[in-house]
Amino acid sequence: MERAWTFLLLAGLCEIVWAMCLKYSQGFTRLVPTIALFAFGYASFYLLSMAAEHIPIGTAYAVWTGIGALGAVILGIILFREPATWLRLACIALVLAGIAGLRLTAAVQ
Repeated sequence: MERAWTFLLLAGLCEIVWAMCLKYSQGFTRLVPTIALFAFGYASFYLLSMAAEHIPIGTAYAVWTGIGALGAVILGIILFREPATWLRLACIALVLAGIAGLRLTAAVQ
């Protein structure tokens, strides 16, 4: 079961990378970021499918998208100078709490 959570974490990290590549690909006009986008997108889906063999799909999908969303927002703030208002940071904290809650409840089952 821990291996499935490792796959899910890696899938989420790949999700973050392909989201950043989407920005850098500039509408698929730049070759290297576009290739990286598809490679990391494939890896993300593959790892999610591996995790979903042992983790309920609703939990796996929610955690996967949560990791991707958190990473994209945080990197957007750092790399693209997107606003870091208290409300955005509070929402990030709520998503993080949701991910942690799903992980903790999965361990109890």
